[in-house]
Amino acid sequence: MSAGRAVFGALVAVIITATTAFGQTTARPPVGGFGSPPDAMIFYVAHGAADACGRGCADWIAAEGTVQWDTHKRLIAILDRQAGHKLPLVIQTWGASALNVATSLGRILRDRGIDATAGRTEVDACNDKPGADCFALKRPGGPLDARLDQSATRCDTACVLMLAGAVHRSLPAGTQMILEGMAIRNRRAPNVSDEHREGMTTYFDTQFRIYLREMGVDPELLDIVDRNSASHQMTELPSSEWSRLGIVTTQP
Repeated sequence: MSAGRAVFGALVAVIITATTAFGQTTARPPVGGFGSPPDAMIFYVAHGAADACGRGCADWIAAEGTVQWDTHKRLIAILDRQAGHKLPLVIQTWGASALNVATSLGRILRDRGIDATAGRTEVDACNDKPGADCFALKRPGGPLDARLDQSATRCDTACVLMLAGAVHRSLPAGTQMILEGMAIRNRRAPNVSDEHREGMTTYFDTQFRIYLREMGVDPELLDIVDRNSASHQMTELPSSEWSRLGIVTTQP
């Protein structure tokens, strides 16, 4: 691989303002080995009561953490282990996720015919256990007895981009959809020149718009993200806009 291609591969469009985790107060251990970032998204199968994740749905895949450069590998791995069962994905994101990887996750969901929503998976065996012990239970991929809590759901920019790829996509009533801006970062080096950053911002913005159109979502969504990138602010998108923009296919 040439040096130029290596640098390009290290550049990611990330959420410009880290979001607060749902009850997440300390960083989890790294998912992988040396060099693996903390809080990287993990996937595991959860099993609940009848209709726990919708009518006729008692099993789902929990997606939990920050979308990092290698998250797509873990999503493919757990989908491959389901032996043709298309379990819905329940998304819980936090932190400064890599947005270009979030679109890759969305494309995987569309290719595999997976439905998605957002919420917090509460694993029974994690009750009264420290975070590190709970993480150790989840890391192998389940299945784990759990309940789905959608009472205080928050869906950030990475969550929305993942959700957009699902075949059927829904959000529970009362969800806070928070759209942040994005910034270009190099995960291998701290500095990116202004000229390179400007060029890559334009590139990723174009790619995200193409992705949204292909997924049936109005690219107007990116107009909001672009404004937030310039102002370093966040926008809460009301539920009345979710269907209009095509973000959800089912009203809460």
